[in-house]
Amino acid sequence: MTDRAPPNHRRRFLAGVLLATFLGLAVSHAMLRASLREVADSASRRQAVVSLSALAELSARAGGKGDPLRTAVSAWQQRTPSAKAARVVVLLQGVSLEASTAAADVGGAAAPRRLRRDERPLYNEKPLYDMAAQLRTDVQANREKGQKREKEIEPVTVPGPAEAIAAPLELDGSVAGMVVLESAGRPSEMGDSPWWPLGMFLGTGLVFALASAGVSRATRRLDGAGEKGARGLLALLAALATLGGLSLFGWYSFGELEKAGRQEHEQVSAWARAQGDAVRAVLAEQGLQGADAVRPGDWDVDAYRTPRGVLDAQGAVLAQGTDAGVAATERSAWRAFTLLFAAALGLMLVTGFGGLSRLGATLVEHRQAYMYVAPAMLGTLVLVFFPFIYAITLSFTDSRLHNQSQPLSELWIWFSNYKDILGHPGDMLVHAADGSWSVGYENFYWTFLFTVLWTVSNVSIGVTTGLALALLNNTKGLLFRPMYRVLLILPWAVPNYISALIWKGMFHQQFGVINHLIQLLGGEPVSWFASFGTSYFTALATNSWLSFPFMMVVSLGALQSIPGELYEAAVVDGASRWQQFTNITLPALKPALVPAVILSVVWTFNMFNVIYLVTAGEPAHSTEILITQAYKIAFEKSQRGYAAAYSTVIFGLLLIYGTIQNRVSRATEAV
Repeated sequence: MTDRAPPNHRRRFLAGVLLATFLGLAVSHAMLRASLREVADSASRRQAVVSLSALAELSARAGGKGDPLRTAVSAWQQRTPSAKAARVVVLLQGVSLEASTAAADVGGAAAPRRLRRDERPLYNEKPLYDMAAQLRTDVQANREKGQKREKEIEPVTVPGPAEAIAAPLELDGSVAGMVVLESAGRPSEMGDSPWWPLGMFLGTGLVFALASAGVSRATRRLDGAGEKGARGLLALLAALATLGGLSLFGWYSFGELEKAGRQEHEQVSAWARAQGDAVRAVLAEQGLQGADAVRPGDWDVDAYRTPRGVLDAQGAVLAQGTDAGVAATERSAWRAFTLLFAAALGLMLVTGFGGLSRLGATLVEHRQAYMYVAPAMLGTLVLVFFPFIYAITLSFTDSRLHNQSQPLSELWIWFSNYKDILGHPGDMLVHAADGSWSVGYENFYWTFLFTVLWTVSNVSIGVTTGLALALLNNTKGLLFRPMYRVLLILPWAVPNYISALIWKGMFHQQFGVINHLIQLLGGEPVSWFASFGTSYFTALATNSWLSFPFMMVVSLGALQSIPGELYEAAVVDGASRWQQFTNITLPALKPALVPAVILSVVWTFNMFNVIYLVTAGEPAHSTEILITQAYKIAFEKSQRGYAAAYSTVIFGLLLIYGTIQNRVSRATEAV
């Protein structure tokens, strides 16, 4: 009797179960440790923010200047051992350091003193004045917009394990400066690493081995079960074994995360109450008012200074706030574990059905070929695919210059960037109060329409000029033909940024050679970049000069591949030169010209150098194209997430164009 579940099937599924379980448990364990570390770090950050908020409120109640402020700050630090240094910077009638407990601010540098505009603390590259001014600007912007889009608590880079953060100092409802707190930092506390995942891994393999042996015996007694039926039962058992082992560890992980989350809230609550007692004591010692109005629960805020809703006014933990935080953590963990379970199940099935063994056999058989292409594959992965995937990921965040140190998960805003880019077509035309209409040149749709106009006009000129010159250079008996080809290829040989700078100089209003020629002919010099039409003409002339050589070379190569017998036969049949061109030349050029046109469209669509160096978007950003707009958003406005979304939209537009063009023309079907 034939064994309905051959041993090699059992071995493959057993290997799949062991591999998937081992990797799944290893990844789950790493995720658990990372999550516990993040909870510990979150507790440390929240305590630092509570201390900073307490210092800011104490400084405000002490008047924000003078001896009462310095005495209060010094007394507060004595009651806060974790605080290494505290600074209070005031922006009233200049910028001054009103109070400081930093070791560097002693002697001649002791507070109070005026700060130099470029003075930097030892631990940060940004001047103190700029930090305070930026915080004041962010707070005012949030108040004007009615929503908090800019962060109001700024992290400061500190060497070593220490931490430093800054928050605005408010006096009488307005931002008068900032407070900076440097704390010693705390080591991350993680839960104990459980020992039983190893036993679970071995136990899962043993259970599956025994179950698969039972399947082998049972299938012998089933009429018509066959080998496929046995493999199906083995696959089902393997899936249950894999998911069962990982689910047990997931259940344990959720319990640990819930316990750690509740401990975090209790730890922050105890710290907030202690800080409240410290502030009240300092206020009482200094004879200052407001000790009864201290609300330490309001100091547990996020980076936007919005209360987290976990503590009440006196700092006690709210049950509903804790439950909401734990539920959010569990939802995030469930998403991660669901992806992990799916990946583990897929790995087990691929291994069990022989996919992994076939892949290994293929790699061994063709190892020499894979060794040759491995460097190119690795380079493409690192230099192309990883940046591409990262850019798309970044497009779903609110990443900016001042928050780039924060993890992307805290900056995630889903499709808000795409909504801001694509959701305002009506802003392209702006209706002024006097009844006139103007163009919103920074609107995406205007920039897109101008980019299309720019691309169509440049490609049309490039193709027409290049094809005409190729036809002339292909004329038999043309005198000095090799010299013409060399001269006409020079615009393409010179780096395009050099050509762009030369053309920009030629269009200079005062010193440009073009205006000198106009004056020699009796005309007036033209301010080329003062109006949309003339500015667009300068960019069009520059890019036309750069684009025609490529089309000429492609067309000339294709022309020389057309058999001369076709033209001889056409002449015998009485065809005119135009008929020869339309019926022989153009169809023969199509396989070469269409891919070249697609490439030219993509290059012109993203022709950064010409626009950026020649017109610079003048006047009033009217001659910006999408790629220069994305660059300025990223590096001038520092909105990196928004710029990544802008670039992703550009990629999508070009992908749609290339796909449609290729399908319609069918020019590359034989390639």
